[in-house]
Amino acid sequence: MKEGRAKREISELERYVHEILSVSLKTTPWSGAERLPHFLRERYEFAQANLLGLHALLVVDIDPVEQPPAIVRKHLDMLQTKQHLDPIYVRAQITAYNRKRLVEQRVPFIVPGNQMYLPMLAVDLRENFRRIRKEITTFSPSTQVVVLYVLLRDSPPVLNPTETAPLLAYSTMTMTRAFDELESANIAEVAVRGRERCLQFNESRREIWEKAQPFLRSPVSKRIFIRRAESIGSAIRAGLTALAHYSMLAAPPYTTYALSRETWKELRTRQRIIELPDQDPDASEIQVWWYPPALFAEHGIVDRLSLYLSLKADHDERTESALEEMMEKFKW
Repeated sequence: MKEGRAKREISELERYVHEILSVSLKTTPWSGAERLPHFLRERYEFAQANLLGLHALLVVDIDPVEQPPAIVRKHLDMLQTKQHLDPIYVRAQITAYNRKRLVEQRVPFIVPGNQMYLPMLAVDLRENFRRIRKEITTFSPSTQVVVLYVLLRDSPPVLNPTETAPLLAYSTMTMTRAFDELESANIAEVAVRGRERCLQFNESRREIWEKAQPFLRSPVSKRIFIRRAESIGSAIRAGLTALAHYSMLAAPPYTTYALSRETWKELRTRQRIIELPDQDPDASEIQVWWYPPALFAEHGIVDRLSLYLSLKADHDERTESALEEMMEKFKW
């Protein structure tokens, strides 16, 4: 498995160098690895190549856990001392934070598809991230929840997925993907601390909110009008009902409640739901949310930021005025 992964990485490196520099990079196995310490042989695969006249030792990092740039620098220094080749660090993915640190320490590295930094050849080529940045138009629900957590709660200055996941009712893997989205959207920076990738926000809460706007979605996945609102128990008030609480807007003729998809599914399983047209005087509105509305609710009412996102597409002048009033009162 280790050798197969290394071959894929080197193949991708060859393709990338040819695409960017229009030269063919021919790599050959390097026999000198047998003389290296065990910890270097465990972490890296090695190949040698001639790159624009440079006799290069390609140091391919195949460990799933990214390591601090200072350690990379130390390892490459050890290799340069022992060999007559110029070592170049190669890794499939490196966080923006660590790439910056590697450049500051003048560590030659290549991230195929993203960046090539070879100071001994005066090469510093950078491309737009090919990861989520090119594909993302809106945040996933879990990523949006992380943003709201930072804006609405006294979150620590640096988040790590292991500790944040249970707080927001997601898996550690889901939190890691959310961190990736936020880094790719330039909302936050990801750094490695120990053996874990952490998320750090470097701007004020208002700046984060404004910067995240293009990626934030309405939390409402669907709306249903049903009879007997009292049967839904301790659901969270939302929609115009909540907006009337946060502003001078008159209360609507029906009550709006927000439920998570899981809670709505359980409700429909427990009892027979009778759907009604929205003009029925006995109707109540149910909003099914992408994420649990209770996460940030206070006193049985959805939070202001989620409420704003759920209603900002409503072009009724009274609603727009009430939303503006509510956001003016929000304490950043």
